[in-house]
Amino acid sequence: MFNSSRTSVPERFGVVDPTDAIPVAVHSRDPLSRAGALSQLRLFPEVVIREGAASGPGTVALLVEDSLDEGALTRLRQLVRSEGTKAVLVVGALRETELLDVIECGVGAIVWRHEATSTRLVQAVLAASRGDGDLPADLLGRLINRVGTLHRGTAAAPLSGLTPREVDVLRLVAEGLDTKEIAGKLSYSERTVKNVIHGLTTRMHLRNRAHAVAHALREGYI
Repeated sequence: MFNSSRTSVPERFGVVDPTDAIPVAVHSRDPLSRAGALSQLRLFPEVVIREGAASGPGTVALLVEDSLDEGALTRLRQLVRSEGTKAVLVVGALRETELLDVIECGVGAIVWRHEATSTRLVQAVLAASRGDGDLPADLLGRLINRVGTLHRGTAAAPLSGLTPREVDVLRLVAEGLDTKEIAGKLSYSERTVKNVIHGLTTRMHLRNRAHAVAHALREGYI
């Protein structure tokens, strides 16, 4: 799923089993921002806070920044590539030139700081933990425009490797449809859709659905 900020928090059925809670590590160079994010996330039993901002496989790292400088981008790459963490970026501003860098370093969920309510934060964490994409609607449009501009500026032919079925699925992912909606549109089972996405991300060494969409756009498939 590559949603434009329309993921919903799952309905709760009694008390959430602590063993099912998603470990979250909050990172920020601003102690006040970190404390605010921690206080909002602690409202939800769906997540459990890892103290000391410890990260690693199975953890979702939530990075809070005013803007994306080289230090923040380096930290994102380290979290995702070296530590095996899934990441959510909460940011005040993001230029188009930075957006593709963020997606390609493995971040699939982005939240604007002015929209970072407790519900919005946990939505992004849940999406990231599943490997789904979750971008604000305006950023999704900017991503498509940015990659389209890059593609028009190069004469290189699209790389081989994506099947027509994979292209069909990715096109609907880019439009913001979830797995169930894609399955209905293409008359596939939900398991088939998941297998298609898993197969192409594994084969093409892509980190998540957001990265797969960025790759398909960059190479001119969609």
